[in-house]
Amino acid sequence: MTDSDTKVLKQDISAALPHSRYLARMLTCRPWLGEQIGQYIDAPLDMDAMRQFVDPPRLDRDCLRERLRHLRCWVLGHLIVRDIGGKADLWEVVETMSAFADLSVQVAHDVERAALVDRHGEPKSRDGQVQQLHIIGMGKLGGRELNVSSDIDLIFAYPDDGDTDGEKQISNFEFFERLGKRIIQALSEITEHGQVFRVDMRLRPNGDSGPLVCSFDMLENYFISQGREWERYAWIKARVMVGDRGDELIKIARPFIYRKYLDFGAINAMRDLHAQIRREVARKDRADNIKLGPGGIREIEFIAQVFQLIRGGRDPMLQIKPTVQVLKRLVQQGVLETSAVDSLTCAYAFLRRLEHRLQYLDDAQTHDLPTRPEDQSSVARAMGFADYPALLTELAKHRREVSAHFDDVFADPAEDGHEHDVLWESADDEDQLSETLERLGYHDPQTCARRLGSLKRGSRYQSRPPQIKARFDALIPRVIEASAGMDNPDDTLARSLDFIDAIGGRGAYLAMLQQYPQALDKVCELVSASKWAAQYLSRHPILLDELLDSRVLATLPDWPQFARDLIAELDRVEPDTERQMDILREQHHTQVFRLLTQDLVGKLSVETLADNLSALADLMLDVTLTVAWRKLNRRHREGPPAFAVIAYGKLGGKELGYASDLDIVFLFDDPDPDAAEIYARLAQRMNTWLSSQTAAGSLFETDLRLRPNGDAGLIVTSIEAFRKYQMEHAWIWEHQALTRARFSAGDIQVGDAFEAIRIDVLRKQRDTATLLDEVRKMRQKMMDAHGNKSERFDLKHDRGGLVDAEFIVQYLVLAHAHEHGVLTGNLGNIALLRIAGELGLIPIELALKTGDAYREFRRLQHRQRLNGLKSGVDPDSVRPLREAVCALWSHVFGDNCAT
Repeated sequence: MTDSDTKVLKQDISAALPHSRYLARMLTCRPWLGEQIGQYIDAPLDMDAMRQFVDPPRLDRDCLRERLRHLRCWVLGHLIVRDIGGKADLWEVVETMSAFADLSVQVAHDVERAALVDRHGEPKSRDGQVQQLHIIGMGKLGGRELNVSSDIDLIFAYPDDGDTDGEKQISNFEFFERLGKRIIQALSEITEHGQVFRVDMRLRPNGDSGPLVCSFDMLENYFISQGREWERYAWIKARVMVGDRGDELIKIARPFIYRKYLDFGAINAMRDLHAQIRREVARKDRADNIKLGPGGIREIEFIAQVFQLIRGGRDPMLQIKPTVQVLKRLVQQGVLETSAVDSLTCAYAFLRRLEHRLQYLDDAQTHDLPTRPEDQSSVARAMGFADYPALLTELAKHRREVSAHFDDVFADPAEDGHEHDVLWESADDEDQLSETLERLGYHDPQTCARRLGSLKRGSRYQSRPPQIKARFDALIPRVIEASAGMDNPDDTLARSLDFIDAIGGRGAYLAMLQQYPQALDKVCELVSASKWAAQYLSRHPILLDELLDSRVLATLPDWPQFARDLIAELDRVEPDTERQMDILREQHHTQVFRLLTQDLVGKLSVETLADNLSALADLMLDVTLTVAWRKLNRRHREGPPAFAVIAYGKLGGKELGYASDLDIVFLFDDPDPDAAEIYARLAQRMNTWLSSQTAAGSLFETDLRLRPNGDAGLIVTSIEAFRKYQMEHAWIWEHQALTRARFSAGDIQVGDAFEAIRIDVLRKQRDTATLLDEVRKMRQKMMDAHGNKSERFDLKHDRGGLVDAEFIVQYLVLAHAHEHGVLTGNLGNIALLRIAGELGLIPIELALKTGDAYREFRRLQHRQRLNGLKSGVDPDSVRPLREAVCALWSHVFGDNCAT
């Protein structure tokens, strides 16, 4: 070091000394330390520098303890000087300490293992495979967030039972137990050189009463049969530090930590754990403990980790360990507000920096604020404050903010009580309940009271476990009140009770609605607006989570980004076919539900909704095709298949509704002699993926009958065969269907070939008299099949309704496209009517009126279906619309369609 460097170093050390008696002692008793600190003071310490200092090749059991303790002295001295001097931020400090712990554990393991192997031989499984001890870092060590005077939480596990292969043979369990004890002693024994780390093994299965080491099988069985809720929280940060089968070990732990579905029940478990901690803090009068006290470090960690437990099973992005990174991802997922996470992150950094300055004083594992005035002053100045009161003011601000955010997440709504709790308690007295419901504004209070009484007396409710019944009991009064505030309180209550009853066996969903009253209010609003929405939510309660994200109503989906995310998630679980099928369904249901919520508040027109539902269906078809192709055992080409999905009907016309079937046809254009057979298997597999019922529900109902020769035809058709069939053998009604067919998914070149065939077919010159007769006959067949015997007007099938308007368009296209190519465009019925009018094929005024009627019929039909009604309406309410369609029918076909 130059004289200038030495001078700067002395200044840096001098600046740190008033804030660390530990550093002063170490510099006095270890003359080498000052120079050692100086060599690396301008940069963070990395693992290589630490390893070089320890010099593992020369380590043996005799010098192991001394070298690790000297290394700790250097690491702490380095961090104290850099941190106090403003050269190291919080993240450098915790990463350096974590790296030091990793190296210490690894070196201790290697030295002690070698000594045991010399004595007993290698531990091996029964099939002769060498076994390794796996050391799992827990807590802040696992999250690489270790503080400067921390103990370390470890768990020891080994893969398989067996014996060592030396002369003094012992079991693998004995070998690894001895090794574990030696590692603990090497790190935690206090010698004349100090201590490396206190080692805490209480997080192992069964804690202090359990064996020091366990096999993978034992650990898995423990998770299944005895694992407790607080252990799930502890295992979030588990990180394998030593061992070659760490991925296998984490795979065993993951299902225990993260539930497959949303787990809002974790809130109650975490709330109970936090309550225990607070009682302990209060008992020991440790309100000034910045880790465990109100608004402390632990509360920030709990906020992050409870959402990991709730959502981590569904969202692998949350299966990470650093607290601040988890908080940031919760913002990205819309779970927490940016302002809240900014506040929590700032508080976390402040509290952790303060934690270190408390520990720098004497290298003590403390989180209590100092009581001695000189220490208070020293810590305040080390934190950059003029005096201790200024530090306390800033600390109090952060703790208040943390406590407020913590209460927002963990506050127990059940503690508040509810003014209408007595309604559910007295549900057996239907007369009294009826009077109360009438006062609340219910139209038929007696029927509602009977429904509530029947629910409470029912066997399903009575057989619920006490914990589930308690959540159920807390929700029903709120449902009654929320339903009373709707325009249709009776319907809302009935639908809400059906929904709550349907999910009553899933405690996590009840816990979520109990924890988030705003979500329950949204459920009531949703089911009030739509019976179909209530049924959809009952079938897919996992969608409740969407009601917590205010962004759901903000924007339309970004379909390209959604496709990329979906494919990435499917790739992540490859080759788990069952899980992939569930993911497709869950993601599709989520997107449909988001569109539904926007639709019900009037943010989407019927056309915009249909466009988005159709775009979503196209996307799901394309992704399903990609995955199904990848999973074929025998493929004749490496690249994507020369295969396309052609959409007909509602999907083809981009008029898809929430529950519409998919009319699809599979085509291919591939000269390979095996292509037809391989693509047939692909089509079958794809159809299975689309239509199968899984635990997550169904994706689509598919109809393949529009393929050449219908049910008697091949499931997949070559482009050449499709052209021949359409040109030479297809019926007129098949050409009618072709007017609203389009390429939906797969190979765009095959799609282009289909479109060329479609245009050629539509532009064929036809005898108009014959065409008129065929279209009339097909319309009559539909009337015969869907005759309406009620007095209400069927929006779709009755004369003057949707089908008549569609047949008019189909006839105009088939009759005139040979002269007017613009009619072959897949533009939708309203646009084609207008174009036909502009071309003079029909009166323009009548064309526009029929287009308006068609639009209104679709809107009415959509509203009817949302409320679970058939498409019948009062005939007088739509008379002008029917008259417009019938007038155009009469103009085109020469007969009167009115009935």
